[in-house]
Amino acid sequence: MGKSQIILNTILFFVFFIAFIIAIFSFVRQYNLKKKEHIMMIQTQHEQHQQELLATQIEIQNQTMQHIGREIHDNIGQKLTLASLYTQQLAYENKAPHINENIENISAIINQSLKELRALSKNLTDNTIDTSPITVLLEEEFQKIADLKICKVNFSSDATHLVLPYQTKSVLLRIVQEFLQNSIKYSKCKNIVGLLTKNEQSITLSIADDGIGFDVSKKSDGIGWSNIKKRTEIIGGTSSLKSSAEGTHLLISIPSI
Repeated sequence: MGKSQIILNTILFFVFFIAFIIAIFSFVRQYNLKKKEHIMMIQTQHEQHQQELLATQIEIQNQTMQHIGREIHDNIGQKLTLASLYTQQLAYENKAPHINENIENISAIINQSLKELRALSKNLTDNTIDTSPITVLLEEEFQKIADLKICKVNFSSDATHLVLPYQTKSVLLRIVQEFLQNSIKYSKCKNIVGLLTKNEQSITLSIADDGIGFDVSKKSDGIGWSNIKKRTEIIGGTSSLKSSAEGTHLLISIPSI
């Protein structure tokens, strides 16, 4: 074998070797890309599944409450109404004053129970979340806290005509309720401020108190932070919670619809 043939073979070897290395790198790159695409697809499917699961849970919960509310109104309510009528008739027909007093006490208990059951039935069958704008729902929650006169509250919004689906409104409302309740119970705050804004890209909900704060890394589960974060992600949003000795601030952002 001549020298030129050896050189040619050497060159061919290096060419094939380099081509082999390039093929391996290309294979590994394609494999990583496909693996990344597969992981993203699984993550997307998981998020869609979580959204569908939450929507199903909310729907089942709503239907269950509607059913219980109707049962209370149509069944238990009617029986208590009948019992009240019986006691009134009994009191009318009875001539013994001391027995009448007992009958009237029983009638009062029945009527009070009936009143409470009717209020419960109304709450269970109420479709306020579905029919009311999110701004009205949040204003009502802040007003409930204001009525307690424990601290000053203020809620404002520039999204008066914002239209959101039931699921999104329900999640935002529960998040606000949880934050307000924890602020009242634990933060010793004097002020709570809420702000709902909307632009072309996103809808932002900001809630802050001036309480004593807490260590987010240690006590976040105690105030339902993981639950807030999960619910926000399910409706396609992001959340941020900051807390210090000057207070706690929760920021929720979801894409504009």
